Amino acid sequence: MIAPGKSAPRLERWAWLLAFVAIAAAAQELDGMHYRLVAPDAADSAAPTAARMLALLADGNIDAAAAMSNAPERRREVLGDYRKRVGDDEFKRIFTQYASPPNRLIAEVAIGERHLLIWDLAAAGHALAGQYFVRTGEGFALDDAPGDERSRLQKVLSAYRSGRLKP
Repeated sequence: MIAPGKSAPRLERWAWLLAFVAIAAAAQELDGMHYRLVAPDAADSAAPTAARMLALLADGNIDAAAAMSNAPERRREVLGDYRKRVGDDEFKRIFTQYASPPNRLIAEVAIGERHLLIWDLAAAGHALAGQYFVRTGEGFALDDAPGDERSRLQKVLSAYRSGRLKP
């Protein structure tokens, strides 16, 4: 039996060390910009929000999807214009395909409260697409507001697209 107080500090030190190593492993840098990789199953991942939004768009529910944005009126307008341009059936097909194999989420990058989801659109010749999200209270909203963190995330996406960063 372990004596009280003897092994607890040792286990506590190991737990802190393992936590530090895990955080350090996720921390990345690009041209002096620090960012963090987020696991899709992590509690602070925007991936579940993206999945909900894509499902709404695949159903053609622009209003509910736009409500998940930090600029809902603008998002509703952009989505509505796109649906008018391609037609309702094509709109639904595109968003159904977006989140379906062989397309896949390849990385989630965070800078502060903003997250970038990077998708490999295999069905479109392996084009890389990005979705920007921002933490709002308990969850995430699609980030339709420009800002410094989002600009830095755009540079990270550009580095993935150019091959400077690999998933």
